[in-house]
Amino acid sequence: MDSPLADAQIGPISAIDFSPAGIISRRFDTWPGLKVETVEVVRRSPFEYRFRAPCHLLIAAEIGERESGETLLEGLPRSDLRTFSRKMTFVPAGRDFAGSQKPRLLTRMICIYLDPRGPLTDPELRFSEVEFRPRLFFEDGCLWQTALKLKAQVEHQDVMHRQYGEALGILLAHDLVRSNANANPIRSPAVRGGLAAWQQRRLAEYIEDHVSDDIPLTALAQLVELSPYHLCRTFRRSFGVPPQKYHAMRRIERAKQMLAERELSITMIAQAIGFGESSTFSSAFRRLTGQTPSRYRRDLD
Repeated sequence: MDSPLADAQIGPISAIDFSPAGIISRRFDTWPGLKVETVEVVRRSPFEYRFRAPCHLLIAAEIGERESGETLLEGLPRSDLRTFSRKMTFVPAGRDFAGSQKPRLLTRMICIYLDPRGPLTDPELRFSEVEFRPRLFFEDGCLWQTALKLKAQVEHQDVMHRQYGEALGILLAHDLVRSNANANPIRSPAVRGGLAAWQQRRLAEYIEDHVSDDIPLTALAQLVELSPYHLCRTFRRSFGVPPQKYHAMRRIERAKQMLAERELSITMIAQAIGFGESSTFSSAFRRLTGQTPSRYRRDLD
């Protein structure tokens, strides 16, 4: 339901601007002080985006992978992270947000715009008085689940969806306040005998960005200033598996996302994630998931 009145309540600019025109498909619904939008990139071409408005913006990236590009959020260092599927971004009202990307996969995300005055929120929450911090590519299970439920309200409306959407808006406001309070800049402690937090983050991001490449153990070790021996020992304590298996698992997770794109053949996917033969890819996929890529794709239906 497109309500001009509700849309006006969250400011004159209430949506991310994408260019070129026609690069995306979008649907939205509104409640007082709340707008929820589903955004899907429809072709694998370079595009840019920008946003600045008197409303808060929460982005939940369901699929986000780019071959190149960068993201800028006022108050934070720019990021060229290539893989940000299942990660979230929060843009406080009045902050500049912009970026560009050449997508590796067709981007799909949920954009939620909130009025800082919070007409849907509990008055005792004092939502309008909270000083929200900008956050780029973070994870929060509660916020993620609420975003998915709001997406469902946009896509599958029923007679109760107005009241349920308002209830979800109240829940989202509480989750945002909680998440903001927990978003301190202090690094989380390392697992005893494992890698430091900065080392875990650097290794995980490097593997995501080079998931289709052969990654020598020495390259990972140099990245975090350790010997290959100490890297293997500390990596397993921090991630639960050796570096080689973690890399293989991330390859298969990338393959799962690509299998959802029906126009890509199994052979194309195998080559895209670094397997020379589709038979080798199928064996690795079955070893880690218990089923073949073809069976996994059929089950998606």
